[in-house]
Amino acid sequence: MKNYYGSLCTEMYEFLHCHASEEELAFYLSYAKEGMRILEPLCGSGRFLIPFMQRGFDIQGVDSSREMLEKLRRKAPDAHVVQCDIMSYRPSVLFDYAFVASSSMSLFTEVATCRSVLATIRRMLKPDGILVFGVDTVACKHEDDADYRLIAIAPMPESRVLTLRSRNRYEKETQTQFSPGLYELKKEDKVLQSETMDFQTHLYRFGEMENLLADTGFSDVKTYRSFSKEKAVDSVGEMFLFECRASARRA
Repeated sequence: MKNYYGSLCTEMYEFLHCHASEEELAFYLSYAKEGMRILEPLCGSGRFLIPFMQRGFDIQGVDSSREMLEKLRRKAPDAHVVQCDIMSYRPSVLFDYAFVASSSMSLFTEVATCRSVLATIRRMLKPDGILVFGVDTVACKHEDDADYRLIAIAPMPESRVLTLRSRNRYEKETQTQFSPGLYELKKEDKVLQSETMDFQTHLYRFGEMENLLADTGFSDVKTYRSFSKEKAVDSVGEMFLFECRASARRA
């Protein structure tokens, strides 16, 4: 399944990204106010959701990966999280603020799918509710690899190691970065378990997401190129960060 975080992928993710960077966490926290109902779609294993909880915020998370949410629940048993596709999520309340961290919106590689996801999140927000998220840009394009190459090695219990190999290919016509991953859990060079991940991301140009947001019922769109809220004016830089508000019109 495209972009699904399975068991070995989750373990490697925890090794590489156990904690949110202080700069990125501060960026998303800057929009949170006391008394807000907050939603984190694609919350993963909780590296943002848990710090929000620890600060006393009323936050709910949604993710399609059972393995990622199991990891989250082990770290925060009281977390309010739901395992489902964001398109299938039917909350009983509307939210004041929603954020999608770590450029995860780029995982929706088809424009029609991304449009539907934005419209779905819009319907979960109160009028004038805030949506904040990031995407990767075309500056993140990787050179094509001739073969799989070693990306990371993670030590595991019982003298085991987990390795990740990946191979990049960029499709210019669709602005899609293909980076399929091969995960292998080994002990003394014997493969105990393996897992593949069809990892794909859409790389954005300046103005592309802004049009989608306008089409799906968002207004007051601000585009930044850094967590310090430096205004973006072109496609230079490896990420765009968007701040916008749900207009009164329903998408």
